[in-house]
Amino acid sequence: MVNSYSSLRPLPRPLVLLLILTGLLSISGCGLFGTRKQVQVPPMLTPIVDGNRDQLIAEVNRLAAVKSIRGKVDIQFEDTSFADVGIAEKYRQADGTITLQRPGKVYLVIQVPFIATDIAQMTSDGESFRVAVLQGDEKYRRFVKGTNNAVYEKLELNGGSEATKTKKKVMSGKETVSALSNLRPQHLTEAFMIGPVASQPGLLYSQSEFFQEEPDVRPRAKKGSRVVRGYYLLEEFSATSSDEMRLLRRFWFDRVGEIRLARLQTYDDKGLLITDIAYWDDKAVGPDGRKLPSRIDITRPHDHYRLSLSYQAPDAMNIDREWPPEAFVLENRWQLPEIDLDAQQNKRAKVSQ
Repeated sequence: MVNSYSSLRPLPRPLVLLLILTGLLSISGCGLFGTRKQVQVPPMLTPIVDGNRDQLIAEVNRLAAVKSIRGKVDIQFEDTSFADVGIAEKYRQADGTITLQRPGKVYLVIQVPFIATDIAQMTSDGESFRVAVLQGDEKYRRFVKGTNNAVYEKLELNGGSEATKTKKKVMSGKETVSALSNLRPQHLTEAFMIGPVASQPGLLYSQSEFFQEEPDVRPRAKKGSRVVRGYYLLEEFSATSSDEMRLLRRFWFDRVGEIRLARLQTYDDKGLLITDIAYWDDKAVGPDGRKLPSRIDITRPHDHYRLSLSYQAPDAMNIDREWPPEAFVLENRWQLPEIDLDAQQNKRAKVSQ
């Protein structure tokens, strides 16, 4: 009897694999790869504008060409001392009059809205600063003096320094004056009076591209919606040795529709982020209609505060007027208790020796 299976040969391995795969794809009608699930992703904002390093430098230097600014501003202060436990103290909006002049002069008067009563005055001549806190409880009213480049411990509030306060409790002082003693006027000058780019020998610059997902801040955007925005980064370095560089500043340029300076970050010699400045809502500022940011947000992460300043009437701002030196002098004509931060720091240094 002839074996009926003797004429059958094994199928080639590739053909067997093909038959198995075909069977898997036929399972459940649509197949293994036929099931689709749509995922909502933030849309990319367009059009994306291209630019080169020279254009980015020119845009910074255009803003750096402003010699002075004076006018009325709205001020919003937020204390972030307790940000590590998800708490921030946001203070009421105040009125202000600000005068800034290169290279580092500033005079800021902060007032109660509508009644024009001064809450505080502060000034810096580029090297030292003075702050007069005029309202609030007696423990807050003081005249503070210090040096711009010095690092001080946050002033005492309610009988204890911020370094010793428990960070699980909100500060008891809810008036704006409880924070103004620790606001440094010189932080405003670097935000408003941007230093020019490529103006010093030995500095190096690098351009790169970056895309970031962020909240949609367009006027008609839905609440909670997010978008992807394209940026150019221009980073400024100085050489510290033959094989090491130090990052000084990082400029962010919004590329949607045009190239616009949107953000500036500055770093110390250890690479720590010192200041994070956001520029918003470019408008015609001053009588000549110069296109400048009309709102500037300043975040000082290690000083634990965020400050927002907006021009009340951008077209009424005084631009590029030369102010005399006495316009930036603040004297203690109120006979407030004086705090010399340099003297305090020197005293602590002697005690610790």
